[in-house]
Parts: sequence; structure tokens; C-alpha cells
Amino acid sequence: MLDKRMVALRLDDVEDVRGKTAKEPFEKQYKCGALLGSGGFGSVFAGQRISDGLQVNSKTSFSHHFLSLCPSQPDKPSLVPMEIALLLQLGRESPAGPSHRGIIRMLDWFEVPGQGYLIVFERPQPCKDLFDFITERGVVEEPLAQRFLKQVVEAIQFCHSKGVVHRDIKDENILVDTRTGDLKIIDFGSGALLKDSIYTDFEGTRVYSPPEWIVHQQYEAVPLTVWSLGVLLYDMVCGDIPFEMDRDIVSANPSFTKRISKECQSLIRWCLSFHSKDRPTLEQILQHPWMLESAEDTGDFQEESSISPSL
Repeated sequence: MLDKRMVALRLDDVEDVRGKTAKEPFEKQYKCGALLGSGGFGSVFAGQRISDGLQVNSKTSFSHHFLSLCPSQPDKPSLVPMEIALLLQLGRESPAGPSHRGIIRMLDWFEVPGQGYLIVFERPQPCKDLFDFITERGVVEEPLAQRFLKQVVEAIQFCHSKGVVHRDIKDENILVDTRTGDLKIIDFGSGALLKDSIYTDFEGTRVYSPPEWIVHQQYEAVPLTVWSLGVLLYDMVCGDIPFEMDRDIVSANPSFTKRISKECQSLIRWCLSFHSKDRPTLEQILQHPWMLESAEDTGDFQEESSISPSL
């Protein structure tokens, strides 16, 4: 499934983003604004690029997972946090960032001696994360949920084609453009290089993790992702996640609290199959009857949402 050459990051990738010559420090290029959020991953601030006024977000990174950008040249140590390495990998064919509109673009990154790293991202406007979107709306109507899920799956397929697995797909890591309904996946801080073998580490969100991680502390990339998509779809159409406790995850038996079509329930249950081998592939999700039926009429997003823009 994965061409090993696709994950061989090069020093050239860094030069594409950082420029061929030494660049000015962060504070010379950007104005740092209000704190937007913080946690174990670090902190996210609103900001502005001084040269043209572009609105951006900056994120501090304290990751303890690093990847060499020149694995074939040990005499040139170029270790960067995994998140930066993955974003470079996604944008490898385009210095301006990922060529898929469903992935947040990294605009720049800086090493701050003694303080870690700063990552600068585009700041789509107006937007809000999918968690807030669902909270304000109560539930997402099935046609719109199908539209959202299709975008997320296609963005994930792009990531996998570039040798990257996100590992923390959830509503809080998805931005919604409140004018158009377009989505972007954010926060690759829990991500990893895609591989066909078993993973035994996980830093994603536990209530989105599959039974095999809860029971055996191991999983494969695609079944993990598909399980999280099942949780996400349930979250959209029911207004909350299906499982809170480990025992509920292991039971793999979601109880539907809203009136959901049988076709939608069918896709959710398939994604949330206890055995990983019983779950669909990403391609099968896109070809599920519910996805194909709902795709005919998603309505006008702006009229449907009736939500004031939020930054």
C-alpha cells in the first residue's frame, strides 16, 4: 500500500518552506495576538503576517517525537517535531502547502532555542471547529453530514497517499468555513508516518479510539481511522459521541438517540464494527448507499446553517 520512498523527507523540503537563505525570526515577520487555546500540545495564538496583513494562527509545539529530514545523511542532523515533518510531507509537491483544500496549510515554522518550535498556519475566515458547529446546531442534518463526511474521507485519502496518518480525527480537529461549508483537517500533533504494520503507540483522543486499542494497545492505521469516522458521523447526526467509557467502546454497540435513517445507521454500525477486519475501507465508505443517496441534494449551506461567522 505504501511506497517507502514517499516518506523519505529531504533537507530540500525544509528549504522550500524556510527559504534558501537564513530568515528573520518570528517576531520580525508576525504579530502575535490573542490566545485561542492551550493544552498538552502547547498553545495556539491568533496572529497576523506583518508583510501583508494575512491572518494566521501560530502554535507552540512541545512534541517529544522527532523525525530526521535527512535519514540517509547522518552527518547532517536535521531533526524536527513529527507534526512539522508530516506537514512538510503533505506539502512536498507545493511549497505553499498541501495541494488538497481539505488540509490546513502550514505557512512557516521556527525553532525557538530553549522554548521548542513555533508553527504558523493559515487562518481560514470565517470559520469555527466542527465541535462548536454541532454544539450550536444541536445536530447536523443527514445531507449536510454526508457532505462533511465525504470531504473528511477525501482529505484523509490524500494524507494516506502522501504516507501520513492523522490518528486524531474528531470534531475539534476539523474547521468549518461558515460561508461555504468547506472543511479543513487540522492538528497533526498525534500523527505518524503511514505503515502497513501494527502501531503500539497512540496519542489521539481515547473516546475516538477503537476496541483493539482499549483491549490490546495496538491497532492498524486504516481501521483506526475508519472507527474514528464512525464516531464522528454519529456525533454529527446525534449531537454527541456514542461512547464515553472503555466498556462502551468495547461493546461496539451504539444506541441511537435521534431519528436517523436506516442507511445512515448502517454506515455508522459498519464503521464501528468490533473486529477491525469487519470495518469498511475508506473507498467503501464513499460508495455506501447512504453516501450516494444523500449526495444528490445537500441544500444551500448558508441558508441551512443560519450561523453567524465565528473566528
